[in-house]
Amino acid sequence: MSTPATPYAPEDGWRRLDPRTVVVTALVVAGVVAGVALPATLGLARWLGLPAAVLWAFTGAVLVIAAAAGADRVRWHRTRYRIGEERVDLHTGLLLVKRRSLARERIRTVDLTANLLRRLLGLVTVRIGTGEQGSDSTLTLDPVTRAEGERLRRLLLERAATAPPGVHRDGELAVLDPRWIRYAPVSFVAPMLGGAAVGAVMQISDWVGAQGQVIAWVGERFRETPLLWTVIVLVVAALVAGVVGALGLWIEMWWNYRLEREPGGTLRVRRGLLTSRSISVEEARLRGVDLVEPLGVRLVGAARLDAITTGLAQDHASRNADHNTVLPAAPRERADAVAADVLREAVTPTGATLTRHPRAARGRRLRWSLATALAPLLLLTLLGTLLTPVLLWIALGCAAVFLPLAVALALDAYRGLGHTLSGRYLVTRSGSLRRSTAALERAGVIGWTVKQSYFQRRSGLLSVTATTAAGGGAYTAYDTDAAEGLTFAAEAVPGLLEPFLERDERPSAHAADEPSGP
Repeated sequence: MSTPATPYAPEDGWRRLDPRTVVVTALVVAGVVAGVALPATLGLARWLGLPAAVLWAFTGAVLVIAAAAGADRVRWHRTRYRIGEERVDLHTGLLLVKRRSLARERIRTVDLTANLLRRLLGLVTVRIGTGEQGSDSTLTLDPVTRAEGERLRRLLLERAATAPPGVHRDGELAVLDPRWIRYAPVSFVAPMLGGAAVGAVMQISDWVGAQGQVIAWVGERFRETPLLWTVIVLVVAALVAGVVGALGLWIEMWWNYRLEREPGGTLRVRRGLLTSRSISVEEARLRGVDLVEPLGVRLVGAARLDAITTGLAQDHASRNADHNTVLPAAPRERADAVAADVLREAVTPTGATLTRHPRAARGRRLRWSLATALAPLLLLTLLGTLLTPVLLWIALGCAAVFLPLAVALALDAYRGLGHTLSGRYLVTRSGSLRRSTAALERAGVIGWTVKQSYFQRRSGLLSVTATTAAGGGAYTAYDTDAAEGLTFAAEAVPGLLEPFLERDERPSAHAADEPSGP
């Protein structure tokens, strides 16, 4: 297939990246250099004086920016790409020329990303991937115009497959509700950002040689305050900073969110305030959905929805980009409704009634949870006996807090266990801090793993794991009744497990003697 020529493309179908990449590189490097220039100038001023320090810093900044822009100019001149009938080709490099090619029939994702600077210039970064492991499975065009990026996305993802049967609708499936922002502060991101804020303050104060003054200032503010209240106030302040950070992160990630189904069977997620992202998911590669409920989000009746799909964001640069999330944390009812629309089902399988697991599974979770909580307490008790009684009091306080918490989490994890078959899907649910309800298409199961430890065997339990080429690759029903778990696996994919059961109907005969998940 020959593509139309552009002002900066030859007539043989090869195209170049947008030449404004040099401007983007120069501006980005200038921003980085500006951040480094101030402390560098202050440091040089101690030996050279302020005027000479400013001159040296300015000269160095100009040289760095010019070198970066020049290198990117060479990269632009030596980079070209072509969309052929059967392959996508990318040639780049000066001394060592790289020629990379992807078969069009293997392409599964074409994602568009643009930070604020690129958006202002009308540019995007295009990532074309096959969904396989390794950097060789992805071609990156950085940057091209937004119009060119959209053309490439439509051209490379167009499919002739007809829509699968079932209840469905095209067009918009979900759009951002600003009220969903209330779920950001109850996620695990908030406390992590709070801790990061405290660490950043201490690190920056250390860089400028003022860490002692910062600690002294905080100590002066709380000189007359009891230690307990001082700790509480500082923790609350860190949490407030974390909440503010979580709100800002949510706005940046999910503003302008929109989920839609395009003609030809492609689900498209668009989102982002400063950095815009466009992620496409072929329905032909969709194998199910995963309803994820972190503890804080679940307590306020919300959940997020992830796609279980093959060939999606397997390379390192994409794994950290939430490429499989098709709906941010939203009310549970809304998440179930979107799941049904995505799967083209009248009723979502994530809402099916699940089979509860035996009481022995509850005992296993209680033992695991209590053992995890008791281990550090026993260490503190030992050190307190050998070193100082203060550690004994700390151990007592921790026991009063963490032992009841461990019991509560164990009971919650047991209540969350479940599995069932719902139409074309098998459904498994597990977890407490992160509860996951996965609905996996039965046709997507390529094998079963049955695990039964010594202690599980004594309790009449086992864990069955459906292996698949999609999503996380494995979805487990933990600690099911031995006979019930094998029946579940055999009915989910008839003919796959029966040959092994016919050899020996005892579950332990083909179960791995290794610990299963909690």
